[in-house]
Amino acid sequence: MRALILFVLWLPCAAGASSLDALKNFMQQTTSVRARFAQIIVDKNLRKLQQATGTMQFQRPGKFRWEYEKPYEQVIVGDGTRLWIYDKDLNQVTVRKLEQAIGGSPAALLAGSSEIEKNYTLTSIGIQEGLDWVEAVPRTQDTAFEKVRLGFGAAGLEAMELRDQFGQITVIRFSGLERNPRLSPELFRFVPPKGADVISE
Repeated sequence: MRALILFVLWLPCAAGASSLDALKNFMQQTTSVRARFAQIIVDKNLRKLQQATGTMQFQRPGKFRWEYEKPYEQVIVGDGTRLWIYDKDLNQVTVRKLEQAIGGSPAALLAGSSEIEKNYTLTSIGIQEGLDWVEAVPRTQDTAFEKVRLGFGAAGLEAMELRDQFGQITVIRFSGLERNPRLSPELFRFVPPKGADVISE
């Protein structure tokens, strides 16, 4: 599958709270989120590799839907049990067990249980570029990312950065983020399109 796929979900913050308090409050008080995103991936030399835009929605615990609109269409759905990845151009669906696909990942961090500190070491790293940042480092080594940074501003969560094992950095900017919207259960059900190749892992 294309490298653009990321199993990540995001959050708003409480106004006036520190970044750590905002993250912990979110885990306790937010059940769903809807937002638009713009995503850029750069290599360790900060050379741009990929750029994309789309929408994301999630319903805790464990259900989410990412839709990439540009430069190509792709849908990622977590239904609570399985993870579905649909590449429209290839007409191909990849399906795997959700816990195996995202265990310990940013998606599990934000869409999973409220016991965030069980799987991540959290550190407030202060204000940089006008945002108040939290850094989350996985406690286990078998994750796709070395660390995740979440930047909070006046509008709530405004940015997220993910650094992988190869030094690549994914930078995500959010807009129009809604906290606790009413979401249809149908968003988190996926039926492979007729004629699509389905690959189980």
